[in-house]
Amino acid sequence: QAQLVESGGGLVQPGGSLRLSCAASGSTLDAYSIGWFRQAPGKEREGVSCISSHDGMIYYGDSVKGRFTISRDNAKNTVYLQMNSLKPEDTAVYYCAADTQDESVVAGVPDYWGQGTQVTVSS
Repeated sequence: QAQLVESGGGLVQPGGSLRLSCAASGSTLDAYSIGWFRQAPGKEREGVSCISSHDGMIYYGDSVKGRFTISRDNAKNTVYLQMNSLKPEDTAVYYCAADTQDESVVAGVPDYWGQGTQVTVSS
């Protein structure tokens, strides 16, 4: 059973960058497909990016394509989300989540979730 902990959030000015980390314990992360999701106040949860454990396929939401990059370091049991050219509309709580099935991550219903990390983009 995967236990996930996000870190790396904070306050950044528009145009700045942050790198979020999702560290796993209790299980090896390479057995899981990982998704990053975000939820802003008053808005529905949104899928940001995901990476498959099976074939390495990567997906990005339209709003972050070209700005965000997901990667995984299996040796460190960690998945990263590099966020560049940040905009105020990227402000949200960011969650990582894991599931052994790609379909569950893509559908937004993975089994395991972290507690979230706040990202605020503001001048």
